[in-house]
Amino acid sequence: MSSSRENREQVTTQTHSSRSVLGAHASRIQRLGSTLPFGDERHLAAHQWLVDEAYLLDAQAYEAWLDLLTEDIHYLMPVRVTTALGAGFDTSPGMAHFDEDKYSLSRRVARFLTEHAWTEDPPSRLRHHLSNVRTFATPDEEHLIVESATMLFRNRGDVRESSFISAGREDLLRRGPMPDGSGWQLARRTIMVDESVMRMQNLAIFL
Repeated sequence: MSSSRENREQVTTQTHSSRSVLGAHASRIQRLGSTLPFGDERHLAAHQWLVDEAYLLDAQAYEAWLDLLTEDIHYLMPVRVTTALGAGFDTSPGMAHFDEDKYSLSRRVARFLTEHAWTEDPPSRLRHHLSNVRTFATPDEEHLIVESATMLFRNRGDVRESSFISAGREDLLRRGPMPDGSGWQLARRTIMVDESVMRMQNLAIFL
């Protein structure tokens, strides 16, 4: 019994969110075992959830997107750094491009809807490409860990060059309750971009 409790604590303790002030409230649950088979109903549900979310982000339907987030969501994109092989870290401690909870995300969305959102008026043309989706069970059947790769294409105006962001994501999905009483919600997202210097003009987007 003691060994089982120790194993449970081990898989629910260390996360990127746990090292953030805004992420202190977030769930620390982590994966359990190897990836679920691609035909597993849980993997299929998680994959469909990510695809549906990508369509909302492409359409910049951010108010609808907020409904997909739990109240204790932590949304984190650490700053990547270049380090020597074996350094043991590849992010800058205490620094992030995004370090958000539900309230701060809702304030970002609210600003997009005002006349003062100059960075997105006229709006960007967005396309979120999704691949390499892997799903993991957790000690709690109401949660799933989902890894994915995403590529964001962004174009704005008529003369500026298009820009891209490539990243890996680890998501924690929690079963409901959605406004319609079903489905999954995003309880934690960690985004690891594939570059240390961001070349996109601004980050008035979500990944």
